[in-house]
Amino acid sequence: MKRGVADAVRRLYSAKSLLKYDTASKGYRFGDILNLVHAAPDPQKPWQGDLFQYALDRRHHPETAVVPKSLPVLAAHRDLMALRPAKRRRVVTGAGGAQRLADAGITWEALAGWLQGPMDKAAWEAVIPSMGAMALVRNLRNFDEAGVSDEVAAQVAAKISDPAEVARSRQFPFRYLAAYQHAPSLRWSYPLEQALGHSLANVPALPGRTLVLVDRSGSMFWSRLSDRSELNRADAAAIFGTALALRAADADLVEFGTSSNRVRFRKGESVLKVLDRFGDLGGTNTTEAVRKHYKKHDRVLIVTDEQAAYSNHGDPTEQVPAKIPVYTWNLAGYQAGHGPSGKGNRHVFGGLSDAAFRMVPLLESARDADWPWMA
Repeated sequence: MKRGVADAVRRLYSAKSLLKYDTASKGYRFGDILNLVHAAPDPQKPWQGDLFQYALDRRHHPETAVVPKSLPVLAAHRDLMALRPAKRRRVVTGAGGAQRLADAGITWEALAGWLQGPMDKAAWEAVIPSMGAMALVRNLRNFDEAGVSDEVAAQVAAKISDPAEVARSRQFPFRYLAAYQHAPSLRWSYPLEQALGHSLANVPALPGRTLVLVDRSGSMFWSRLSDRSELNRADAAAIFGTALALRAADADLVEFGTSSNRVRFRKGESVLKVLDRFGDLGGTNTTEAVRKHYKKHDRVLIVTDEQAAYSNHGDPTEQVPAKIPVYTWNLAGYQAGHGPSGKGNRHVFGGLSDAAFRMVPLLESARDADWPWMA
C-alpha cells in the first residue's frame, strides 16, 4: 500500500497541485503523506526533490519555509499573493495579466476569492486561457452572465470540443449532456455536441450482441440523478444506454414503461439526435419489456429506478437464461430491487456514475479468467 501511494505521489505531486490541494483546510497535507510513505523524488523530475522538501517545510515549519528557485510557479504565485487588494484586479486584467495568472498557477476558484470582488468580464477573460477543458464546461453560464466577448468564447468552444482535450479529461457523456441542457447561450451548443461525441471513445466497446433497456416511466422524470447533478434520471439513463449501444459491436436499444419500443440509431450518429427519439412511457413493466425484446443476446443491461408498477409480473431477469449476464443499474440507489444480485450472472448496482461504464467489461473479464485473474 505504501509503495502504491508513493508511486502516486511521484506521479501527481507538482507545483500546481501543491498550490491547489495542499491547503490548511485539508485534514492531510502533502507533507503528511510524504512522512507516511517516505516517497523519494522521481529521478526524471529534478525539481521534485525541492518540491517535496518545500511541502514538508511548509507543513511543519511554515514560518521559515522558503520557495525553492527551481519552482518558478511557486515564486510567481507568492509574488501575486503579496499584492495589495487594491492593486490586484488592475494587475491581472491589464496587459500581461493572463500570462501572470498562468505562470502563477492561479485557478479560477482561487482568483475569485483573491480578487475580493466580483468575477466580471475582465476577470474571466484573464483566467480563461489557463483553465482546463472541464473547468470551462462547468462555467459556461458564468461566462455568458459576465458577457465574455465572442472572440474569447470562440477560444473556449475550440478547447472544449478538441478531441485531444476530451480524451485527456477522461470525462464520460453525462458531463457534456448536463452542460448542453443548461448552457444559456446557443454559441455553446455545437461545441458541446462535438465534445459529447468525442467522449464516446471513453465508453467500453462491448463485444457480441447486447440488449440495452432504458426505463422511461414517469417516475424517472421526477428526480435528479443525484444532489450534484442537473440531469433527471430519465435523461441520464437514456444517454447511458445510447452511449453503450453506439459503441457496442451489435446492440438493440429499447425504451420501456407501460409499453416498450426499439430506439433506432445508426453507427456514428449524433448522440443528441438519438436522445430526441426517447419518449415518456407512463408506468413500469420491466418484465414484459425483457420478455418481448430478449432474442438470444449475449448480455442484458437494464437502467431503471426499479419502481415497477407491474411487480406481480415477476422477476424480469427470469426472462433471460441463467447463463446470460443481466446487469441492472438502480438509479434510485440501493432500494428494493426487481431481482437478485450477486447470484450467478445477476448484478445490480445502486446509482449511476461515470464508473458505471466500466463495470460490464470488468465483471466479464473476471468471469472469463483473463489477466490478472488467470489461474
